[in-house]
Amino acid sequence: MGRRATVSRRYDCSEPMERTRGIAEAVSAVRRSELVVLPTDTVYGVGADAFTPAAVQALLDAKGRGRDVPPPVLVGSVRAATALVEDLGTYGQDLIDEFWPGALTLVFRANQNLMWDLGETKGTVAVRMPMHELAVEVLKETGPLAVSSANASGEPAARSAEEAEKMLGDSVAVYLDGGRSGHADPSTIVDLTGSVPRLLRAGAIPEDKIRSVVGVLLTEEDEAPEPAELTAAPSAAVEAKPSLTKQPAAEAPQPQAEPAPAPTEPAPSAALPAEPADKPEPADAPEPPAKPKED
Repeated sequence: MGRRATVSRRYDCSEPMERTRGIAEAVSAVRRSELVVLPTDTVYGVGADAFTPAAVQALLDAKGRGRDVPPPVLVGSVRAATALVEDLGTYGQDLIDEFWPGALTLVFRANQNLMWDLGETKGTVAVRMPMHELAVEVLKETGPLAVSSANASGEPAARSAEEAEKMLGDSVAVYLDGGRSGHADPSTIVDLTGSVPRLLRAGAIPEDKIRSVVGVLLTEEDEAPEPAELTAAPSAAVEAKPSLTKQPAAEAPQPQAEPAPAPTEPAPSAALPAEPADKPEPADAPEPPAKPKED
């Protein structure tokens, strides 16, 4: 089992001596299966040894998150990233060349030969190399880290070590204070496990910049034909309703036959023209129920 930190330590990495000590302590903590908080180019992250299942579980516990939301993995080099995945696919290398290090997380098929447990990943891994000197220096010493935003689940992502410490407390062994993080936007996440890249989360890198590299980028809107068909159905029902209320008007001319004398027994249908005008059902029929709003 990963050990819970009894006393957290925070290091001011703006001071050269503190920075050196902090990095050394963070590396030691990771090797002891403990958690560390470090700055990145997006927000502060809480990290654990990606190859120690108990440490990854401790990370999820600290955030109050389940195994159904596995953390991404941060790396200190492209070479480290390629060792974690089956292959980079058609677009992986181009996206890495354009945006790494940077705020782009790429989802690949995980290397099946690796012995690790990040949660319910369905055989995939989300990888990123951050553009932050301190983070990369730590990652080159520790190797790949499972890293998630340094906040309790449901709370805003921390942009400083102090904010992270208020939420995570002594569940983290070492806090590396690198000042305010670069910006509040999380990384953009693109799934490369299919034949066409798919945007999983909009973030710091705009969609149009991703498209400039891959050409086609699927989004949530591209999966909307089914809801569109469902919303069209009620409209069709509403359009069909007036055809019922118009029925009496269409039969209205028939009463002109009433003043005419009936020398012979009327046909059975002659007694019916007035009935549609007396029927309240079409006008009083309840409106179709409104489509429930999504949460």
